[in-house]
Amino acid sequence: MSILTAQAAVPRRRRRAGALPGFGPAMGFTLFYLGLIVLFPLAVLAWRATGTGAAGAARIVTDPRILAAFRVSFGTAFAAACIDTVFGVLLAWVLTRYRFPGRRLLDALVDLPFALPTAVAGIALASLYGPNGWLGAPLLRLGVRVAYTPLGILVALIFVGLPFVVRSVQPLVVDLDREVEEASATLGASRARTLRAVVLPTLAPAVLTGFALTFARAVGEYGSVIFIAGNAPYVSEILPLVIVQRLEEYDYAGATGVAVAMLLVSFAVLLAINLVQAFGRRRHGHG
Repeated sequence: MSILTAQAAVPRRRRRAGALPGFGPAMGFTLFYLGLIVLFPLAVLAWRATGTGAAGAARIVTDPRILAAFRVSFGTAFAAACIDTVFGVLLAWVLTRYRFPGRRLLDALVDLPFALPTAVAGIALASLYGPNGWLGAPLLRLGVRVAYTPLGILVALIFVGLPFVVRSVQPLVVDLDREVEEASATLGASRARTLRAVVLPTLAPAVLTGFALTFARAVGEYGSVIFIAGNAPYVSEILPLVIVQRLEEYDYAGATGVAVAMLLVSFAVLLAINLVQAFGRRRHGHG
């Protein structure tokens, strides 16, 4: 019997086995780890929130100050994710496709928000964009106040979220076949049409992933925002600060209620993004 015949005789299930010892142990360990590290703390949080009752939870969430903090946190997080997505894709493209002096240094600086402590980033941004800062003072003379406003929160969130988009998109730009772009140009397509019909559909899954990661990081960001936000109620107060304040006041029920509401809204937004990503993948695959 030849080697090819022997390989064909191997059962399909056995040939599909991977490097792990088996589906059962691997799946069991995965569920155990996921449940212990992620699901169990979230379940305890939800259980603590039920202690206030439905009426108490509704009263906490519908408080005008809490609603204002929701608008500030989620509004600035969404805006920062959109801005980071645009400039992150451009930066990933430039770092991958072009060679210029200082490219490696610029590529290393992209990861700086990952390594820099968030409190240090917040102090640096507050000093830079403060009323007497290098950038804050000229902007203030032009009538633009950055520090201690929602605009300052937006600047901080853009700073901490940019690497997520760049590092999500960069591998796909590296693998993008230039011959496809050349073929599109040969067929008479303009650069804009090539970008819209060839490049962006290929990068779309990574772009959405970067957007989701940036948004998730921005919603829960605290250290880099707290120094530049100003923390004025109804104006520049973020949800993580509200939770910390409730804990300092020993209002554990209020802090838990706000945290659960924040968790539910974040999960709904991320689920919607993942559904759009899956739909786009399926549509692109069928196309």
